[in-house]
Amino acid sequence: MRPKRPAGPAGSRHSASSSPQGRGGAGRTYSAKARRAGRASTADGGTRSRFVIGRIALAVILAATGIKLVHVQGFQAEALSARAEQQRTSTIDIPAQRGDILDRNGAQLAFSVETRTLWANLRLMRKEWAEFAKKNPDSDENYDSHVAEIAKYIAKKVPGKTTEEDLLEELRDRKSSFTYLVDDVQPSVADEIQSEYPEIGYEKRAKREYPAGNVGSNIVGYANWRMEDPDQSKHNIEGLAGLESARNDVLTGKPGRQVADTAQGTDVVIPGTERDLQPATAGSDLQLTIDSDVQYNVQRMLKDYVEKSHADGGSAVVLDAKTGEIYGLASDKTLDPGNLDPDLLTDKAVTEPFEPGSVNKVITAAGAIEAGITKPDDVHRVPGSMKVADHTVHDAWEHGTQPFTTTGIFAKSSNVGTLMLAQELGPDRYLDMLKKFGLGQRTGAGLPGESPGYIPPRNQWSGTTFGNLPIGQGLSMTVLQMASMYQAIANDGVRVEPRVVSATRTPDGRRVAEPKPDETRVVSTHTARQVRDMLRATVQDGDTYEAGTAPQAAIEGYQVAGKTGTGQQINPETGAYSDDLYNITFAGILPADDPRFVVGIRLDAPDTTLPEGSSAAPLFKEMASYLAQRYEIPLSEKKSPVVPLIRRQ
Repeated sequence: MRPKRPAGPAGSRHSASSSPQGRGGAGRTYSAKARRAGRASTADGGTRSRFVIGRIALAVILAATGIKLVHVQGFQAEALSARAEQQRTSTIDIPAQRGDILDRNGAQLAFSVETRTLWANLRLMRKEWAEFAKKNPDSDENYDSHVAEIAKYIAKKVPGKTTEEDLLEELRDRKSSFTYLVDDVQPSVADEIQSEYPEIGYEKRAKREYPAGNVGSNIVGYANWRMEDPDQSKHNIEGLAGLESARNDVLTGKPGRQVADTAQGTDVVIPGTERDLQPATAGSDLQLTIDSDVQYNVQRMLKDYVEKSHADGGSAVVLDAKTGEIYGLASDKTLDPGNLDPDLLTDKAVTEPFEPGSVNKVITAAGAIEAGITKPDDVHRVPGSMKVADHTVHDAWEHGTQPFTTTGIFAKSSNVGTLMLAQELGPDRYLDMLKKFGLGQRTGAGLPGESPGYIPPRNQWSGTTFGNLPIGQGLSMTVLQMASMYQAIANDGVRVEPRVVSATRTPDGRRVAEPKPDETRVVSTHTARQVRDMLRATVQDGDTYEAGTAPQAAIEGYQVAGKTGTGQQINPETGAYSDDLYNITFAGILPADDPRFVVGIRLDAPDTTLPEGSSAAPLFKEMASYLAQRYEIPLSEKKSPVVPLIRRQ
């Protein structure tokens, strides 16, 4: 109840105190109702203001949200989609198929097969089983029982590659968060394992196979899966030795990439969801000049002969007389791809030089004939020894001064007669012939680790140097270089750079021939044929005046030209030439009248008291006879003529 307004003085309507004038100024008075109405009006206006502000704020928020939505959909959609995709997919590197290595007839010497390596994410597996245990405290299943089941299943699927015990040890290793379980698993088997146990993943890998075993293994070499590079896309088969290493860039292709869906929150790939992002590009194949049958037989024959001669080792090479192509290149010990021996990762036929002995006399023979110093039938008065500087050189047998023919000097391997002709040729022309025959330089065959051999620099020659070089001492060469010298004689004076790779075959099937090998005109055709004819006398038999040094190398029905060698080795204890350690060598041409093959052989320190240890001629005969049969080489039209080597008195 509103209170009554108080009354003023008698007869007066307003008191002074209530008058506006009484407060110092004219004014208007308002009733209580009017004042209440004014207060209500002010409150209503404030409410409307706040409502307007709220609407404006809401409009701003909606506008900002709309702008953000447009930005996300228009500008970030691709990035966000990719991020979301990454959360449910996994990128997989696809190894490139490595090229094959084939022999000259297309037989596979090396190829690759696709394999799988099983792995397990132990951290994730333990986490999932810990969560399972919380939700199922009464369950008999747990991590240990589950991995025992996995181990048993995998071991049964890959017999011989692992054991149940080894798998359990890996799966129960509490210190590891990730582990590889088994290598070299067949793709179909890996798929079965993952289908049964999705938590077991696998990586795609490849394995190198060598179907010929150790046949040509020192040439082909070895390759296996390598993972040293931190970039996983570069994990692939890498060559470690031989052509696998030397031609790794040709054999290796370009890896590809796949994407596959994965189970939510895991790395487990959902089978069948793989799709290519970038297909892998296979490497190119290598086709060799090697005939795997020839290689097999040369290896076998050499190994057997080394054992019979009690040699420390041996090497042999078979060259095409016209093209220089290598048909076989062997050492007595070969690389076993299944059991690597570091000492056998190189091929001694090209990496181990030696002092060849008398096979080097072909240099003097060719030089003297080419220079017009002598002819095959010329007679030379050859003593049993001669002095060169402060050194006396002897022939291998004692004799007085005898009338050797030029042919006889080389067929009977007279050191003294050879030095007499070399001195007429002179050191400078002789050195030029050494270089033309390819000594002191790599052959360019394309095999890794090849040695250039050694020729002493001309400015370092002493008085005795020229008493050693013409008889095959004081310089060194490999078996391949030795055979290459005789290839020049077999090929009418033109030395063709030997080679072991004939072509590459690209992934699309194109055959790309290797660049044409270098050729060097060493001597004239006439000289080469005369030297070749002279060397036929090496294998002729007869009495003292007619017998060469290697009648054991003769092959019925074929003309054969060749040269024996006995080079002293250095005694490692004294540093001087040994009296019982020798390099026994032979280089031969089949047939001499129409050359098809050149065979070079070296025996390392055989027992020279044994028939097999004193000469490599019988081994040449065995190898050359096989070649004649395999390639159906026509018989020579006529026998080699028997010529006098020492004129009868």
